[in-house]
Amino acid sequence: MPSLLSVNVGLPQDVPWQGRTVRTGVWKHSVSGPVMARRLNLDGDGQGDTQGHGGEQRAVLVYQIDSYRYWQRHLGRDDFVPGQFGENLTVDGLPDDEVCIGDRYRIGEAEFEVTQPRVTCYRVGLRMGVPEMPALLVAHHRPGFYLRVVREGLIRAGDPIVRTRTGPGALTVADTDALLYLPGRDPALLRRALAIPALSPGWQGSFRDLLAAQDGEPAADAPAWEGFRSLRVSAVTAETDTVVSLHLTSADGTPLPDARAGQYLTVRVPGTARPAPIRSYSLSAVPGADGYRISVKHEPHGTASGYLTTALRPGAVLEAAAPRGDFVLDAGTEPVLLVSAGIGVTPVLGMLHELAARSPDRDVWWLHGARGPREHPLAAEAHAVLGSLPHAHEHVFYSAATPEERDRAHAAPGRLTPDAVRALGVPPEASAYVCGPASFMTDMRRALTDAGIDPARVHTELFATLPPLTPGLTGTGAPAPHPPPGPPGTGPRVTFARSGVTAPFPDGAHSLLDLADACDVPARWSCRTGVCHTCVTPVLSGEVGYAPAPLEPPPAGQALICCSRPRTDVVLDM
Repeated sequence: MPSLLSVNVGLPQDVPWQGRTVRTGVWKHSVSGPVMARRLNLDGDGQGDTQGHGGEQRAVLVYQIDSYRYWQRHLGRDDFVPGQFGENLTVDGLPDDEVCIGDRYRIGEAEFEVTQPRVTCYRVGLRMGVPEMPALLVAHHRPGFYLRVVREGLIRAGDPIVRTRTGPGALTVADTDALLYLPGRDPALLRRALAIPALSPGWQGSFRDLLAAQDGEPAADAPAWEGFRSLRVSAVTAETDTVVSLHLTSADGTPLPDARAGQYLTVRVPGTARPAPIRSYSLSAVPGADGYRISVKHEPHGTASGYLTTALRPGAVLEAAAPRGDFVLDAGTEPVLLVSAGIGVTPVLGMLHELAARSPDRDVWWLHGARGPREHPLAAEAHAVLGSLPHAHEHVFYSAATPEERDRAHAAPGRLTPDAVRALGVPPEASAYVCGPASFMTDMRRALTDAGIDPARVHTELFATLPPLTPGLTGTGAPAPHPPPGPPGTGPRVTFARSGVTAPFPDGAHSLLDLADACDVPARWSCRTGVCHTCVTPVLSGEVGYAPAPLEPPPAGQALICCSRPRTDVVLDM
């Protein structure tokens, strides 16, 4: 009969790591005597990062003594102690390839339910002194698993472990782990997993996304061309005192590949600095065979935007990466809300053109905020397209305009605020597409969900760097991105396009993520070993190589920066 060998607990502590500090509860120690298993924790235990660990679905982590023996042989070590793998319960029995999601077990006075495999996280590698440990746990099918506390009670080392219920679906922990992290997924297994009520909501969401892709929802297309290609400026149009539209065609006269309204172009801006800065701009019209259009606002002290809006003339040539981005219209017949502020109008204007061309009978709501007509680019164009649609609702807000200016534009006074959105009575069944400053998008997302719109139907676009995801790090209020400290490296040049940083790859860096960390470029990561794909990043140009190789390669045109190095000069969309 399976038995409980050790109960292990540990409160979060600050641990030095790569010159920074990690708050983690992965260091566990065994305790003697009875321990109370409660809904969220064992008494005396805690987690440093409750986003990835802990909570009702991940209250207790289990690892097996058989896996201890396996890793002792594999790693050639004999220094393991109870809690070595960050687990709360070290057990004899309950192998990952036999225990199933939804199984229930009685231990002492308490009863538990299996909810999910262990989360792949760099901190188990930190605890083990083996950075690649998260990848090894998955690749060797020995992750361990989490338990939900069904009935609270006292447990102690030596208690027998009695299975009280078999989970529906007969999906083992090892198979569930492989289903998320390894290639070659079976759609039938994904459906079986989603039918298991005990599976934690986070894993259910991941499996739903995977199944949607398997069932025919289009995956992100590979970029239409690799790297940068020459585009010729065919026309330059002043939209306002500060916004200029650039019409671009291929330099060789061939038709440009199709793109989606809402996507963006990344351009290398010549004649401004060395190396030439790289910036991204939304396509502001339906991309067609006659070319692309981007609309650029001259930002104060903006070297790149200043050149594009004041110095560029028809006939000039720009280098551009292929259109990218998943801020595009979903197929459907439900109402569409296009919500923008300032220059954020550009991608949603492209969507408006697409709706007029392909779905003119859909219910379209146009919500835009600006200071006044002088700072409202492309207003006449948007108004004309909306006037051609039989089910259009146009709501413009001017925060600093005269009554006459508002009257001419049929604009309401004040800002486009959450209260203003709620007062409009937007349809709750709508899909919304929001672009503007980060604070505006945060406010609009809250307002739209408060109005009854499903949060999954509220889409936002952000051209600044994405919010970082750095689990467990403390004091992460980083300065603005900058070149790495120390002598310049001798490797290929790496450009972080959104952050405006270019630097040679340092001689001692292990990965592109290491360089991003050194430059304080906001990055998103978790496992740091090529397993979880949290760090997946579009590669605008160049080639990367992997060490170690990821367990599942990323899509074409993207890289896992946690385990890759540049083979050539590279430009990353971060």
